[in-house]
Amino acid sequence: MGENEGPRRIALTPAARRALEAAGRLFYERGIHAVGVDLIAAEAGVTKKTLYDRFGSKEQIVVEYLADRDERWRAFLAERLDVPDRELPARERVLAVFDASRAWALEHSSKGCSMVNAHAEISDPAHPAYPVIAGQKQWMLGLFTGLGAEIAPDRAEHLGRTLMLLHEGALVAHGLGIFDDPIGHAREEARALVSTGGV
Repeated sequence: MGENEGPRRIALTPAARRALEAAGRLFYERGIHAVGVDLIAAEAGVTKKTLYDRFGSKEQIVVEYLADRDERWRAFLAERLDVPDRELPARERVLAVFDASRAWALEHSSKGCSMVNAHAEISDPAHPAYPVIAGQKQWMLGLFTGLGAEIAPDRAEHLGRTLMLLHEGALVAHGLGIFDDPIGHAREEARALVSTGGV
């Protein structure tokens, strides 16, 4: 796979879409390794043969689950960053990322970030889903670094990495449930950071 190529994806039939929805729910709630193809088929109301005919392997189901989750997150975030009729200043877009993450986590991620959780089970770069996991986090770092370049061009990389650490740490803390509203706390730290240009 070339550096700019994404993972292989498949066209989803209605049965495959049902299977993917069931797999996504099960993978997120129970863990990827704990969920077998038999359970996915039973939950989706399809045969195991249908799953293998459509996806080819459990690994491909995992790829589709994570890629779908990534695509939905990016679309969710874009809706909050692309405000019609006006351009949000970079400082406000940074805070909008944290606001979007908080809203997404409350609605979709009671157990924390699906990419972080998947990485705990899939750390081998040769796994076909690994590029989805790493790619999503690289994309987030690029987003924060780009915003950092608008705020403090000479400190863009430092600011991007610091915002990424705040964001990812908040997602992990949310999944662990150790204290209330870690994403809101990280947002306030991000606000203080960008107000000083990352100094």
